[in-house]
Amino acid sequence: MTNQELKKIANQVRKDIVTALHSAKSGHPGGSLGAADIFTYLYFEEMKIDPKNPRDPDRDRFVLSKGHTAPGLYSALAERGYFPREDLLTLRHVGSYLQGHPNMNETPGVDMSTGSLGQGVSAAVGMALAAKLKNKDYRVYTLLGDGEIEEGQVWEAAMFAGNHALDNLVVIVDNNNLQIDGTIEEVNSPYPIDEKFKAFKFHVINVADGNDFDQLRAAFKEAREVKGQPVAIIAKTVKGKGVSFMENQVGWHGKAPNDEEYKIAMADLEKEA
Repeated sequence: MTNQELKKIANQVRKDIVTALHSAKSGHPGGSLGAADIFTYLYFEEMKIDPKNPRDPDRDRFVLSKGHTAPGLYSALAERGYFPREDLLTLRHVGSYLQGHPNMNETPGVDMSTGSLGQGVSAAVGMALAAKLKNKDYRVYTLLGDGEIEEGQVWEAAMFAGNHALDNLVVIVDNNNLQIDGTIEEVNSPYPIDEKFKAFKFHVINVADGNDFDQLRAAFKEAREVKGQPVAIIAKTVKGKGVSFMENQVGWHGKAPNDEEYKIAMADLEKEA
């Protein structure tokens, strides 16, 4: 798929995110919008998956460790054909299978229930180990927030992955430099992120612009060529990407747009179409 085609899909994913959150009147737009290009690349270019057979035992796995950005994952899954796009309007509604955090028991395409920060990457490491033990060639991808990596459990999982040479594991850190209470430096700086993962025996790939498909393509290509080590892709992104008043604004970590804000956001995204 060409970069232009991927950009078009990512823009639609962003429209879906904003629409779903407006309907829900709650949720997390900032990180969802910022990671939209990563979700798009994974589901439309990188991973071996089949929306018609979401439980294929030989499929690649994806774990959204930063589970609060579920609107981004759901929007990518809907665009990929796992369920109808109109179901996104039920996000966070009572009785909907699209809950505020991913639920593997109810949502087609969700490989792990997540939400408690730090736990998703541990599950991904377990999946990668299982593949090795069963001599399976599927790969496991997990997306973490840069605020999330302040959790100690992340580094326990990293230690295990490095020591067991899980080269079928790709950890992606969404490095937008913001978390719910401010910048990550202000709260509890995890920098230098790349050097930390190197210390845990990871092959590290730094992506200067995680919203650029050329750079994402190069990073995932390099990751596939790595043998004997897990991979960490540190991708710098813009939180709230694509919506003028949300970009790099910590206040848009976890609130939904009102009617007027929704119109402005959709107009912004129409310009990108």
